Amino acid sequence: MGNIITAEHITKRFSEHIALDDVSVEIPRGSVYGLLGPNGAGKTTLIRTINRITLPDSGRILFNDKPITQQDIFRIGYLPEERGLYRKMKVGEQALFLARLKGLSRHEALVRLKEWFVRLGIESWWDKKVEELSKGMAQKIQFIVTVLHRPELLIFDEPFSGFDPINANLLKEEILRLRDEGATVIFSTHNMSSVEEICDHITLINKSRNILSGKVDDIRRAHGGNTFAVQYKGDGKALTERVQGACKVLENEESSTGFSTLKIHIERNEDIRSVVALINDTVEMRQFTETIPSMNDIFIQAVNG
Repeated sequence: MGNIITAEHITKRFSEHIALDDVSVEIPRGSVYGLLGPNGAGKTTLIRTINRITLPDSGRILFNDKPITQQDIFRIGYLPEERGLYRKMKVGEQALFLARLKGLSRHEALVRLKEWFVRLGIESWWDKKVEELSKGMAQKIQFIVTVLHRPELLIFDEPFSGFDPINANLLKEEILRLRDEGATVIFSTHNMSSVEEICDHITLINKSRNILSGKVDDIRRAHGGNTFAVQYKGDGKALTERVQGACKVLENEESSTGFSTLKIHIERNEDIRSVVALINDTVEMRQFTETIPSMNDIFIQAVNG
C-alpha cells in the first residue's frame, strides 16, 4: 500500500520556541493514524505543516512519495480544532458555499450535502441559522464540509470535542467507513479510548519530538512485557511458592469465596508453557490471560518517562 504522507526530519521554530524538533513520521495509505501528545507538544504544528499552512524550517513532506505541492492540498480535507462558521448564515446556504469552494458544482454539492444530512440525521437543520446550533451540531456541519469532496487524506484535530457519547460514536463509525472506502485519516486527540477503538497506527509527540510510533496492537503488546493474570481456585500460598523462580509474582489477590487472581511476569516466552504447567499442577486454573496495558497507561508512562 505504501505511505500517503512521509514527514522527513521536520524542524519548526517560532522565535525562540522549537515546535518540532527533527520529527519523522510515516502514515500508511488507507489507515486511521492517531497523533497523540500533551498540549503544546507539537501535534497541531505538524498537522499545519502537512497542510502547508506553515512551512518547515528544515525537512520535507512527501505526498504519495513526491514533495507535497499547493495543488495536493485539494486532495486533503482538514477540520481544525478552532472551529469557524458564519453564525448569521443559514446552515444549508453556508454548507453549499463551502462545498463550492472545494470545487464542486452547485448540483453535485446539493446532492452530496442532502445525502450527508440524511446520514447524520440533521436534514431539519437546513434552514436554521448557525447561531441556533449547539457546539456539537455545528461540528457535524463542519465534518460534512470537510469530507464532502471525497479527499484522499482527511485530517481531524480533536474531532470528538463537543460531542456527547452517542454522536461521538456516530462520528467514529463514519471515520471507519471513510477509511474502508479508501480514505486515509489522521486525527489528533487526547481521547485514548478512541485511539484503541479506531486507530491502526499512532505517533506520540512529546516536547516537540516523536517519542513513540507504530501499530497500536504492537505498541500495547510490547508495553505489556509478558505480564499475565491467572484466575484460580486453591491454596494461594502454595501456588506462590511453587512458581517462584520460574516467574516473578507481582500480586496475589486471594479470595475465600470465589476465584483468586495471581499476577505474574514471565521473562522469556519459552518459559510460558512450563509456568502454566506448574500452575495447573498446584491449583484449579480457570483462566490464563496476558495483561495488555491501555493506550492511556502507555501515554502516561511514555510522557512521564
